[in-house]
Amino acid sequence: MTLSIETPALLFSATSLILLAYTNRFLTIAQIVRGLKKNYDDNHNKNILLEIKNLNLRLTLIRYMQLFGVMCLFLSVFAMLLLYIGQDSIGIYLFGASLLSLLISLGISFWEISISVNALRVHLKDLSDDIE
Repeated sequence: MTLSIETPALLFSATSLILLAYTNRFLTIAQIVRGLKKNYDDNHNKNILLEIKNLNLRLTLIRYMQLFGVMCLFLSVFAMLLLYIGQDSIGIYLFGASLLSLLISLGISFWEISISVNALRVHLKDLSDDIE
């Protein structure tokens, strides 16, 4: 199997956009947690604590999503370097590892989105109970 130096470079734009999306998710959730903490300090509502716990798990997952996304980018660059200096077989394996890192990052992203959707359904269930 041969791999040109351009192939790992294809991951740059995709990985950069994914990392930007992950960072935006992180910043949004961090802002929500700060607001909920202030609300909890004022009201001491246990439901707020449950929401903060859920958001804390999501922040942890986003951190791992970012970690594997950065690892994907790092391994791609390293694979390109190895391909450039003629170490094709090692470069191919590192590129495979970068693809695996990207898959792990996307899998964790799917998990985090699932948690988010379930939390929103809980909120919507309260509303649908009031409508009926």
